[in-house]
Formats: sequence, structure tokens, C-alpha cells
Amino acid sequence: MQAMIRKANKQDLGSLREFLSRANLGTDGLNDETVDYFLLLENEDGTLRGSLGMEAFAENGLLRSLVVSPGQADKEIFLLFDQMVQLAKEKGMEHLYLATNKSVALPFFELMGFQQLDLEQEELPADFYHSEHIRHVFNVDNSLFLKFSL
Repeated sequence: MQAMIRKANKQDLGSLREFLSRANLGTDGLNDETVDYFLLLENEDGTLRGSLGMEAFAENGLLRSLVVSPGQADKEIFLLFDQMVQLAKEKGMEHLYLATNKSVALPFFELMGFQQLDLEQEELPADFYHSEHIRHVFNVDNSLFLKFSL
């Protein structure tokens, strides 16, 4: 079955919140103003199969809410990231960041062009520290930050 990627809109809020909640991800900050920074991966019948969101901070974006249903092809995940890079460029971003505590995901993210940050030598953008998501990440053991330059 062919998958489609599209930008989320206000009508998607309920189903997106439900999808993220089923994956045990928070939906704080997901509202009418921020939903257009989310991409949805859907089957031909419109069934939600994946999501990827971004919090916008001036010229920086913080990726969040990457969820894909079991059985999604790697190429669809790559396309989701590729479309997010395009969206970030459209929104005037210069860098994308992401946080993960899953070291097994590092090779995938590095393949996508992300580079791991050493927070002792390189700082996160100051406005990130106002994000609920970032404050949560700092409380998760083994969290790593990665950066992608657009």
C-alpha cells in the first residue's frame, strides 16, 4: 500500500494527539498554532501511520514526536525526514536539532546527516531551554543531542 506524507492541519489535532499518546509521547505544545509544524505519514485510506514534528525557535528547529507504526518501510521514514528538512527550509530555519536516549538510533540519524553534539564543547540555542520538551529530555538518562545544518 502506497504511503503519503502531508502537513498536518487543525482538523488533524485529535487524531494526532491520540496517535502520539498511544506511543506514550506527550502532546504538550501541540495546538492550533503549532500543528502546521507536523508532518503525517498516511496510508492511501488516510490511516495515520507516522508523524514527525518540529518546535520552532527563530532560525532553529527542534524535532520531536517521531512515531511510526510497525511495518513502515525505511524509505518512508527517510522521506518523512526529507520532507521535514524541506518544511524547515520553508520556515527559514538554519539548523535542526533532535534529542534521543536510544543510542541504537544514532547510525540512522547520522545517515540522515545529523551530527552528535558534545554539550561540553557546543551549546544548544539559548531559547531551547524554555521548551517543556527540552526540560523533559534533560531529565531522561543517556539523552543525546544531534544537529543538522540546512
